[in-house]
Amino acid sequence: MAVGTKDLAPEQLRGLDDTKLADELKKAKEELFNLRFQSATGQLDNHGRLRAVKKDIARIYTEMRERELGIGSAPAAPKAPEKAEKVEKKAAKADKKADKADKPEKADKAEKKAKKADKAQEADA
Repeated sequence: MAVGTKDLAPEQLRGLDDTKLADELKKAKEELFNLRFQSATGQLDNHGRLRAVKKDIARIYTEMRERELGIGSAPAAPKAPEKAEKVEKKAAKADKKADKADKPEKADKAEKKAKKADKAQEADA
């Protein structure tokens, strides 16, 4: 990358999720404001930095627009729990209900659910 900051390369922007991308945009805009202020007061040392920050902002906007249009995509979200884990959670929930059941009818239903969950778990294994 010829101009801009090294930590805002397009490959690295693609690795950020939407909230982090928005945070980077906010930081870049604040930096651009500060650089313009320094330029107006004659305190700016590196005039090339203005151009670099503008290009960073453009890169961020481009990545956001690509995601909006479906051209690019945000990093993959963590996977949902697997089926076996879901079955275990259901079995644990059924066991808790069986323990809390006041009436024998409810306890029988909870035990049946727990047995079904155990069978489903064995079938998956």
